[in-house]
Amino acid sequence: MRTYFVRTFGCQMNKHDSERIAGMLETQLGLTQAPSPETADVVVFNTCAVREGAEERLRGQVSSLKAAKTGPNPDVIIAVGGCIAQRDGEMLLSYLPHVDIVFGTHNVGALPSLITSASETRAATVQVLAEGTEFASDLPSIREHTWHAWVPITVGCNNFCTYCIVPYVRGKERSRSFDDIVAEAERLVADGVVEITLLGQNVNSYGRDLYGESRFPDVLRRVAQTGVRRLRFVTSHPKDLSDETIAVMASTPQVCHSLHLPVQSGSNRILSAMHRRYTSEAYLALVERLYTAIPDLALSTDVIVGFPGETDADFEETLDLVRHARFDQAFTFLYSPREGTPAAQLKNTVSRNVMQKRFDRLVAIVQSLAYAKNQRYLGTVQEILIEGVSRRDPGVITGRTDSNKVVHAPIPAGESAEALAGTFARVAIDEAQTWFLWGHFEG
Repeated sequence: MRTYFVRTFGCQMNKHDSERIAGMLETQLGLTQAPSPETADVVVFNTCAVREGAEERLRGQVSSLKAAKTGPNPDVIIAVGGCIAQRDGEMLLSYLPHVDIVFGTHNVGALPSLITSASETRAATVQVLAEGTEFASDLPSIREHTWHAWVPITVGCNNFCTYCIVPYVRGKERSRSFDDIVAEAERLVADGVVEITLLGQNVNSYGRDLYGESRFPDVLRRVAQTGVRRLRFVTSHPKDLSDETIAVMASTPQVCHSLHLPVQSGSNRILSAMHRRYTSEAYLALVERLYTAIPDLALSTDVIVGFPGETDADFEETLDLVRHARFDQAFTFLYSPREGTPAAQLKNTVSRNVMQKRFDRLVAIVQSLAYAKNQRYLGTVQEILIEGVSRRDPGVITGRTDSNKVVHAPIPAGESAEALAGTFARVAIDEAQTWFLWGHFEG
């Protein structure tokens, strides 16, 4: 074994886990990263079970490697981890029989030994623990970017929304100790990290299992004091976002003025069926408190279209909420049942045709709102953190503002995107489109 390739599906927590997987494969097994799965000796798929599309892509991509085992690379080791592996366990081998290793969300750290065993025995191995005791952050890491780091503060979830598989595959909510979080943040800043993103299925409830109450505002304050330039966090549950957290966001310069606040529906009847535990009125009141405290806040959300039992009237209420909330971005999804969740047993389903028509209407409104909100940036100068070269134009850099707006600008003469990545620059905004801003380096 000489090389590896990790393919990641799903959320930021999976991205964090994949960085730890890469760290273990390099430091413990001495592997180097391959440019593609077809050229690697070890291929790891870190999976997501939240959306149906991610499962379909997994099956297609794992199946595409079947030919390699009977052709140019018969000794390739294929490992599947993450949420699908945690959910399906040994059953996964029944529909993907050429997989060598199945490992769950609670035993990421066992992967190197599982790979060593598989290379020696050539026998399929399944190891899926029911619950974990350690955080993946305790493992070595190869970060995607040297200047950015994911820092989990909780894992698991206690909310049990009826459509969501996360509590079943990530387990009950567990918080890291306050001191461990701060210590990791301090190490990262000393290592040159300028942006940290705190992670949790519900960051707002951080600490309840350890301290009897949420200490999330304390985490924000203390991590901001480490010297990090930018501090972000995902994801927030509306029922737990406190006024104290809003106050910290408003008063702490390091905390970015962008917030992801999933609403899922604007219908109280559907919200109740989803077990979201807030009303549309409470959500909108929270949004108004946020805008009052942080006028330049960029707000994003998730919306599910076609939850079982959703009527035309329910959907119109969702559209009304979206208009009133004035989102900068909304991640919109057609409902797909997740096996093992309560909602998967509901019979009053919405037809695909109706879902698609509703979805198209929602997307049009979201795009219109996003375009309108981006116009406020025209003629302003924004500080961006440069991420690298644009995917579409090698002469253009891409970066993000404090409010998480994507900004493109021509690379200044004599500079390179590689050298600029991870640095801050001031960009004058000349054009505002729906999903990005365009400008030029000031001065």
